[in-house]
Amino acid sequence: MSQNQRSILIADEMHPSLFAMLDEAGFMYDYQPKITREGLLNQIAPFNGLIIRSKTTVDEEIFSKAPNLQFIGRAGAGLDLIDLDAAERRNIRVFHAGAGNRDAVAEHTVGMLLGLLANILKADHEVRQGIWDREGNRGYELGNLTVGLVGYGNNGSATARRLSGFGCRVLAYDKYLTNYGDAFAQEATLEQIIAEADVLSLHVPLTDDTRMMINDTFIDRFAKPFYLINIARGEITSLSALVRGLESGKVRGVCLDVLENEKLAKLTPEQQASFDYLRQSNRVVLTPHIAGWTHESYVRINEVLVKDLMNV
Repeated sequence: MSQNQRSILIADEMHPSLFAMLDEAGFMYDYQPKITREGLLNQIAPFNGLIIRSKTTVDEEIFSKAPNLQFIGRAGAGLDLIDLDAAERRNIRVFHAGAGNRDAVAEHTVGMLLGLLANILKADHEVRQGIWDREGNRGYELGNLTVGLVGYGNNGSATARRLSGFGCRVLAYDKYLTNYGDAFAQEATLEQIIAEADVLSLHVPLTDDTRMMINDTFIDRFAKPFYLINIARGEITSLSALVRGLESGKVRGVCLDVLENEKLAKLTPEQQASFDYLRQSNRVVLTPHIAGWTHESYVRINEVLVKDLMNV
């Protein structure tokens, strides 16, 4: 690859470790973390590569202004901000750095679940208020539960590896894989998970198939009350359906690192009502989309990203 073919526009804020890696690999780049969409449209034309995080949407309009674009790197896991069909039509390579934050996501998933099962957040809040309620905070042991993982890629498999240490039974379903069962998870159908799981943990990308997958119908199909964990994408889960599940008892508890609308100042009336219910419930653990957001993963994502760039 010539120097001319190594010109990259970096359109989102990145950890500074990236630049030394790019320099060592011989890439030329223009770092513009504050670039607007208008600026991107005006400046993308000469570049052969584009690196984004989570604020930049790459659609047909962007592609039409990028005649020299050969690859897009996503510093993270999800590719839902990129029109993959449009990229494929133009033979533009798209890759992500999902392997860079999988350990962080897996640890966060298990941490949220343990916090919910052991009433850690609820008990902490009560003790700070001078309430010493042992019986009211009697928890459940993870080792006695069956955990169903939907999605067994980077995040799902890393989560299964960590769950294995607790002795719980782990079932994994992934529609895109075959023969993926291993020492940490048993390959299963979605129907088996619905029939047997006590915990459902989501590790799938946001697609037309997964958008609002967790709805009233899906929840009603579960054979027994279950805990839900979503550290994937918020739009996979209907918050109003979760509220109805919690009210009916079909959903025992919820861990959410993502929401269907994460702009809390711009919620619809229905979303606001659901969010108000969830944030006041002691059966819900909430974090602000930080499952893969560790100091270590910030650097590791860049390492994976640059390695993929060199392979391109």
